Amino acid sequence: MDAFYASVEQRDHPELRGRPIAVGRGEGRGVVATASYEARRYGVHSAMPSYRAKELCPNLIFIHPNMQRYKEVSGAIQAIFRRYTPLVQPISIDEAFLDITESPIPFASGTEAALRIKREIREELSLVASIGVSFNKFLAKIASDWKKPDGLFEVKPEDALRFIDQLPIESFWGIGPATAKKMHGLGISTGEELRRQPLSELVRLFGSAGEIYYSFARGIDPRPVNPNRDRKSVGAETTLEWNAGSAEDVLRELLPVEMSLMRRLARNRFLGDTLTLKLKFADFRQITRSKMAGHPIQDPREVRRLSEELLSDVTIPASGVRLVGLSVSRSEGVRGTPSQPELFSE
Repeated sequence: MDAFYASVEQRDHPELRGRPIAVGRGEGRGVVATASYEARRYGVHSAMPSYRAKELCPNLIFIHPNMQRYKEVSGAIQAIFRRYTPLVQPISIDEAFLDITESPIPFASGTEAALRIKREIREELSLVASIGVSFNKFLAKIASDWKKPDGLFEVKPEDALRFIDQLPIESFWGIGPATAKKMHGLGISTGEELRRQPLSELVRLFGSAGEIYYSFARGIDPRPVNPNRDRKSVGAETTLEWNAGSAEDVLRELLPVEMSLMRRLARNRFLGDTLTLKLKFADFRQITRSKMAGHPIQDPREVRRLSEELLSDVTIPASGVRLVGLSVSRSEGVRGTPSQPELFSE
């Protein structure tokens, strides 16, 4: 969905339409969760510190998130998807993959199905979706971003390599800023340049991820749309009002995060055996530390004990810590009830 949180707010509150808004915490050290397209024209974007967003757009309106409302709307959108196929794999509250090869609704092409889905979302929910159509997940995802907002773009098999060749490597799934910087240093800036690299060299440089990059550069992605995809982790984090300058301060700030984590574990009926501590320092450097418990983590006292052990391995810089977070994930063999849950819609 296009600027999902902001679009829902503008739909529900007509006085916000056409105005630059950001969903997030505007006061203190908040960050932007989503910005409307009116705000994006000023350079405001997701994950930007609120103070910076206000500098770029002085008349920016901040709206506190209403997650319950967004979840309700997300459910209505997914109900539209399921008219076309039971094979719907949500990957976030506003994104999903659809496999429509055996749809109960007749249509001439994937593009026709996408047009009908877009129309139903607009007519029934007064929202705008961008959809990518292709023969695998990788290409459908990239195509969904190609003509936003209100986009629809199809990558056909005969056009795939030509399309991939022009892509900046930053747009490849799984290539973040650090990997992109490393690739640029190696003279790899586009899909075409990535495809020139031998598999052995990519594996040497990037480990098992090199095999994925090698396949993506050739338009290969065998992953099926999985409507029962397992949740891999559950977490909670918070940005602090003031920098925590000591381990004792960090532990104190972790208490409400631990409580939130336990509630989310219970709500998602999630069993995991590995606790990860996330810290972001005042200079925005970020570190993580993980510890495996050897059994499902379900006791808040154990979360506290593991948090203390993980923190003992960290040197708090003089400038302090600005964000703390905890998450529980599971290793092979640990199973819990999975959370509820080719077009790519966002």
